[in-house]
Amino acid sequence: MTSMCSFKIPTWVSLSLAVVLVAATAFVSHLLIGSATTAQVGSALYQTPYESDPYVRFDMEAYDSILKNYWQQPDKYVVALPELFRLALSKITNAPATLASADRQGTAALLSGVINAASSTDQKKQIALTILKIVTYNLLPVGRNGLYSKQDQVALRQDVSNVNPNSDLYKTLGLNAGADVDAVNLAFKARAAELADATTAAAKTELAQVTYAHQVLTDAASKTLYDQAKIEPTSFTHVIGSTLYVRLDKISPTTLGEFARAVDDASTTPHLDSLIVDLRGNVGGALDFLNYFLGLFIGPNQYAFDLFHQGSYEVQRTTAPKFAELARYGELAFLTDNMTQSTAELTAETFKHLNLATIIGTKTRGWGTVENTFPLKTAIDPGESYALFLVRYLTVRDDNLPIQDNGVIPDIDTSIAGWKDQLAHKFRSASLIAALKQVATQATIFHF
Repeated sequence: MTSMCSFKIPTWVSLSLAVVLVAATAFVSHLLIGSATTAQVGSALYQTPYESDPYVRFDMEAYDSILKNYWQQPDKYVVALPELFRLALSKITNAPATLASADRQGTAALLSGVINAASSTDQKKQIALTILKIVTYNLLPVGRNGLYSKQDQVALRQDVSNVNPNSDLYKTLGLNAGADVDAVNLAFKARAAELADATTAAAKTELAQVTYAHQVLTDAASKTLYDQAKIEPTSFTHVIGSTLYVRLDKISPTTLGEFARAVDDASTTPHLDSLIVDLRGNVGGALDFLNYFLGLFIGPNQYAFDLFHQGSYEVQRTTAPKFAELARYGELAFLTDNMTQSTAELTAETFKHLNLATIIGTKTRGWGTVENTFPLKTAIDPGESYALFLVRYLTVRDDNLPIQDNGVIPDIDTSIAGWKDQLAHKFRSASLIAALKQVATQATIFHF
């Protein structure tokens, strides 16, 4: 990994990254706050009389939010929404449930009958919550949608920001939080020496964890982020011949800045002419990343990709200026595998579609959805708040097939015998070809 300690952001990059961080934070906020359709709460303005009951109103607010915000058109649902609610009620009561009418009013009436039969307010609340958990779970893709509590939303924010509250890198090295770099180096040297000849799987795992902690806590930029917010780095860099290798473990609000720093830091390394971006095992993250990341290569306000929502394609455009330091990289390769997913999949597909990069590896996971949270304003518990977590968009390939369930097909499939022979037909750089032969089948857990 190249050091970022002496990194100085050029003026335009500084401005751009400031915008990126604001936009990335805004995306996380949108992810967690969203916008929901809410039933009117004045007693004379309820859409149905059944919604004077807050528990019925809670579920019907969710019903309306699904119709508005879920990616699929209501008339395309495999199982119509009223029927999903009916099936959920049947499961809860373990008895047949019948809709008086297969529409919104019939759904509210059915909910009212079951909820009002409950013997306590706590039971009513549990029925209302369980109904939504069942309904959202069964929206396509199955298991991808849900009902989130306040705690779930905090965990989601931490995950998107790449914060692991259960991780303590200082403790891994036997240090107190905030220890300086000298202490980190000494602790690492001692612990690594103890584990150097380890043969057990547990010891090897511990050595990898100690090495990772040392990397993070001896880099000025990543140590500062970790000390301030427990944000761990997502990018690791290495130079192989005249090729810059950058692995992105996941995508978080800091990833774009890490990538720009890696490229800028490499600007003093002579003769670099090619770039590998390793997305293997990358679980994705904030979608706005791609609008900015692609802009670094082609400039602002250029076509980037489409998002599919309720029968329409929404064009997305780049939002960052070109990064001049990227001009030296005449050839670009992306590495993918069957665990590359979400925004990482769309990134690979977009660069492939725009003929900016060649994809090397195996077909991606096929997890091509964009989710948002949509808060429910109806209160059913004074100490808790809830939000729907819904698939808002599907991402699509250049053939208009959804990435979901189909994945992104590499240009060169490393699972096929003779794949190395194809590299010379795709690339001119001898360094890039040699680097790909070296790293394209290595395990992605290795940190340079």
